[in-house]
Amino acid sequence: MYALFFRLFFRRMDAERAHRTAFRWIRLTARVPVLRTCVAAALAPRHEELRTEAFGLRMHSPFGLAAGFDKNAVAIDGMAMLGFDHVEIGTVTALPQPGNPKTRLFRLVRDRALINRMGFNNDGSAAVAARLGARREVFRTVVGVNIGKTKAVPEAEAVADYVASAGRLAPHADYLVVNVSSPNTPGLRDLQAVGHLRPLLTAVREAADRSVPGRRVPLLVKIAPDLADEDVDAVADLAVELGLDGIIATNTTIARDGLGLLSPPALTAETGGLSGAPLKERSLQVLRRLYARVGDRLTLVGVGGVENAEDAWQRVLAGATLVQGYSAFIYQGPFWARGIHKGLAARLAASEYATLADAVGAQAGKVAA
Repeated sequence: MYALFFRLFFRRMDAERAHRTAFRWIRLTARVPVLRTCVAAALAPRHEELRTEAFGLRMHSPFGLAAGFDKNAVAIDGMAMLGFDHVEIGTVTALPQPGNPKTRLFRLVRDRALINRMGFNNDGSAAVAARLGARREVFRTVVGVNIGKTKAVPEAEAVADYVASAGRLAPHADYLVVNVSSPNTPGLRDLQAVGHLRPLLTAVREAADRSVPGRRVPLLVKIAPDLADEDVDAVADLAVELGLDGIIATNTTIARDGLGLLSPPALTAETGGLSGAPLKERSLQVLRRLYARVGDRLTLVGVGGVENAEDAWQRVLAGATLVQGYSAFIYQGPFWARGIHKGLAARLAASEYATLADAVGAQAGKVAA
C-alpha cells in the first residue's frame, strides 16, 4: 500500500515538500492520544530479546533514526511512535541558519538513494535547547543530539561554535554527537584530520561536563565514508585516547560509485551527500575496520545503506551495538522499523548467539593495520 501511495502521491512532489508533508502528518498523529496509542501498538511492538544497552543507556532495540530527519527536535515522540527506539535530532548549529538554496534534496528512486545538500538548515542551538527543555515526554525514547558548525563561522572559530552548541544542548541529550563529516558545509570535513579533531573533541567534552555537573553525557563523533583507511584508523585511535564513548559510521558520501546506470545522469550529477543503498558496502567496510581497531572499547553505531533486517543484522555482526537508518524510511514507509525489529528477532533466534550483545562483532573479521 505504501509503495502505491508513494508512486501516486509523494513521487510527484518535490522531495523536500514531500518530507515536510509526511513529517506534519507524523507530528499531528502523535499529538492525538488515541491515535498515538493505536499507531504505536501496531508499529512499535516490543521484542524482549532485542533489548540493548549502549553507553549506559537502555533501549528497546538497537535500531533508531539517524540525524537529518528531525532537525529541530519537533517530532521525537512521533518517530518513537513509528518504532524507532532512539532518535538522533539535528544536525543543530550554534546559530540558526536557513541552509543551502533550494532545490537541495533529490530522490534517486531506482537506486533507492537520496542526494542532499541541505546545509544544516535548523533553528539554532538556543531554540532547540529550549524546545527540548520544554518537552513533555510521551514515550521513553533515547534522544541523541547531533551538533555541527555554523556555515558563516570561519574555521578558526569552529571550536567555539561547537562549544556553544554543546553547552546549550548537553543538558537535554542522552548522548551528544560531533558531526564533522557532512559534505554540505564548506571546510567541515577538514575537521576530521586528527590535528583539528583533537582540540575540538577535547573542548566539546569539557563544555558538556561544565553544563551538566554530576552527569557525564556520552560523546560520539560521526565520520565520513570517504576517509582513507589510515584516516579511519587515526580517528579510531584518537577516540580511544580521548575517552570518547563511540563513533558513528558513516555519514553520506560524495562518491557516486554504482550510480548512472539506473538513475538519470542529471540526477546523479547533483552535488551533495549520497545516502541509501549505494552507500551500503563502504559503510560496512568502515564499520568492520573500526571494530578491528577498537573492539569493545567504544560503542559503534552503524548507519548508511541500511534497508532491511538483514542489513541491520550484518551491522551487528560487524561490530555495531546500535544501528540507524533514514533514507530507506522514505521509500518503505511507516512499517519499516517494525519489519526490521521482527527480522532482527528472527535472525537472533535462528543464530548461535544467546543474546544480541553476544552477536556484536562476532563476524567482524580481521582488518590489517
